[in-house]
Amino acid sequence: MCIDIISSSPTVTHIIPREEKISGVASLGDDVFVVRYKCQEKIEVYDAMTFTLQRHIRVPGLGDYSWGLAACSTNKCLYASHFHNSKVHKVDLSGSNAVMKWSVARNPVGLSVNSEHNLLVVSGDERKLQIFTTHAILLQNIQLQADIAGPYHAVQLSTGQFLVSHWVRSLRRVCLVGVDGAVVRSYGGQPGSQLTQMNGPAGLAVDREGRVLVADVDNNRLLVIDQSLSSAHEMSVGLDGGLEGPFSLWYDQSRRRLYIGEWKGGRVIVIDNLKDFSYTCTN
Repeated sequence: MCIDIISSSPTVTHIIPREEKISGVASLGDDVFVVRYKCQEKIEVYDAMTFTLQRHIRVPGLGDYSWGLAACSTNKCLYASHFHNSKVHKVDLSGSNAVMKWSVARNPVGLSVNSEHNLLVVSGDERKLQIFTTHAILLQNIQLQADIAGPYHAVQLSTGQFLVSHWVRSLRRVCLVGVDGAVVRSYGGQPGSQLTQMNGPAGLAVDREGRVLVADVDNNRLLVIDQSLSSAHEMSVGLDGGLEGPFSLWYDQSRRRLYIGEWKGGRVIVIDNLKDFSYTCTN
């Protein structure tokens, strides 16, 4: 069942119930797309108003290990990454559901779409950021500096720089990275649960003021880091029992809506009336 609450303040308004671990969530128009860790070559499609399951999109070759999902309103398509086969699958959403795929750097994880409507792919194994057109033409191939091991997600800023989340055993950070792949500044360091630390930074989202929202998986929380990457606070979601391994994020600024996909809990948490990430949420 879904929770449905009407409020003018940031509020948890819906919950898509727990099932298999969620590795990606995105929305476009009146559709919400969910991909699970063991997706069986299918992407779930929910109604953005009622949050009832409408259908499945079959994506041949996507396999059981998709780690990223992104939607593009300009190109009217959905992208999903396949970790083991090192491919990105593009699903046409203009009516045909036609699928095309292409090879990317090894072990693609998080996906995002930049302001130029191109696809940004993170390679977890090769530590690369790759930017492709919607027609699979490689525009940029950026090698990240050596200590950005285990990158998961990235978003490109209006400056051309990138925010990148990454974690290995000894280093868990969100980094501002230049077009040369070098770290400009970072937040985090040794793993931990203090506000200056993270314990599994994964999905990222950025609001209009440049605040960075981070899904801190193993701390079961969302962190909001300021634009300068110098301080952070926890975003309270006002959810009974709290979050269970928040992993993927999708922020629909036009609807002021945040989607949180859980790894441990297998739920999608929907927060409405979220103008920016300075707010906390109630239930």
